[in-house]
Amino acid sequence: MPATLHTDYMQRLKLDAAEIASRRRFFAIEDEDLQRLSALRPLAETHTAEVLAGFYEWLLAHPGTREFLQDPEVVERLKRTQLQYFLGLFAGKCDTEYVEHRLRVGIAHERVGLPLKWYIGSYSRYLDLAEKLIRQSLPPGGAELSLVSLRRLVFFDMALAVETYVAAVSESIGQHRAAVEELSTPVIRVFEGVLLLPLIGTIDSARAQGIMETVLKRVSDAEAQVMIIDIAGVAVVDTQVADHLLRAYAAVRLLGAATILTGISPQIARTIVDLGVDISAMHTRSRLADGIELALHLTGRELRTGGS
Repeated sequence: MPATLHTDYMQRLKLDAAEIASRRRFFAIEDEDLQRLSALRPLAETHTAEVLAGFYEWLLAHPGTREFLQDPEVVERLKRTQLQYFLGLFAGKCDTEYVEHRLRVGIAHERVGLPLKWYIGSYSRYLDLAEKLIRQSLPPGGAELSLVSLRRLVFFDMALAVETYVAAVSESIGQHRAAVEELSTPVIRVFEGVLLLPLIGTIDSARAQGIMETVLKRVSDAEAQVMIIDIAGVAVVDTQVADHLLRAYAAVRLLGAATILTGISPQIARTIVDLGVDISAMHTRSRLADGIELALHLTGRELRTGGS
């Protein structure tokens, strides 16, 4: 895993020293709790193999988690991760280094596609196994105090796990949304200085904003002279859509480029007139081919159809 990945999550979740200290206070994790758990480190090291064996036996017994443990390499990697996690509970620390390690564990499980419900559920099994071990090894009074400390730290970890998953999912959704927006706003270079934006589907305010940003960026980057916007594939042209088109026209004009609106069917033309929207300042054509021909004329070119 890249060393910068968990660091990125630390920054995104604002997990600095002050935030970690604040969380420790909220979960009532005192220095005495950490010292108590640290004293159990030799016991944990002695019984780690036993605890992990019981943990994976439980995972393999459930259909929901067993499907993620079919690949031996994945299993071995997760076992190493779980080993570090289990021993980390008894490290006697709850600082930046500890939080970074917990984030790495969460990221590792999210990356193999383990649903959050199973990941959170695994904490319950950890507590069961650890409780059994502690009760068998310590006198009743000491066992109860140690279990209270352990629960506090595990719940602290669970909060980090949920946030890690949410952050990872949000990042994934953002990447998918960006890809969809890019596909839904494909600006095509037709000729030197001439760009084409074919619009398809419904245009709402969010998409209109994305269209505006894409159009302006591409016009500026390409130093385009003409932007053709084809609306033949737009399902509905209402006042909102017309207003967005006018805003795009005005913005493109400020960059020194002309806008040609194509794909205007008789029905769309009638709708625009009925709505009272004035688009007379824009170049308009019913067919895309006519719009391209006009764009060539505006840029001092001619459309050659063959012949001498």
